Amino acid sequence: MEEQGATLRQQRVSRQLQRDLSEMFQKELSALSVGVLISVTDVWISQDLEQAKAYLSIFPKEHEKETFDNIQKNVKEIRFQLGKRVRRQLRVVPELLFRLDQSFDEAEKIEAILQEIHKNDPKAES
Repeated sequence: MEEQGATLRQQRVSRQLQRDLSEMFQKELSALSVGVLISVTDVWISQDLEQAKAYLSIFPKEHEKETFDNIQKNVKEIRFQLGKRVRRQLRVVPELLFRLDQSFDEAEKIEAILQEIHKNDPKAES
């Protein structure tokens, strides 16, 4: 999902934020997601480095909405914790916007459609 035309600085900051957020969800913020795996699949950062969109995959899917809502309610605390980690690298801690990464769901839908087509194709039976 990396934004085309992003500067080298944006790419580096995005990768760093992705690593830091992933680690934070596993360690410091694990109370937000007991029994749930949160994967930070991508981070996009604006040119001025003041806003970051973090794309999350949450497993199992049954707890996705509840966990995502909990993350949204605690975005200020997450940003504060992130600030502690990046204070030496960034002058301003970017505003965090979390989004659910739907790419896995879309891939599953496409796979199911392809299997259905293959199952109904008379040429495929030979």
